[in-house]
Amino acid sequence: MNNPTKETLEKWHKNPKNWKYGEFYYNKDDKRIFPPKRIKWMGWTINFANTKSVLVFLIVLILIIILIYNS
Repeated sequence: MNNPTKETLEKWHKNPKNWKYGEFYYNKDDKRIFPPKRIKWMGWTINFANTKSVLVFLIVLILIIILIYNS
């Protein structure tokens, strides 16, 4: 699915099966790197089912660790 409709995105977001332990978004069909958090006004999360999303998360995490240890 290349460009899901707004309704599809909303359906995915509301589906409790796409939220592991109620906190971790996991949806293989959703290709967004940063989907909204379960409570949307709180920002964005990563999609743990999306390899690109996890890679971006790991790169950012590694950069933060490098910056902390080089300070």
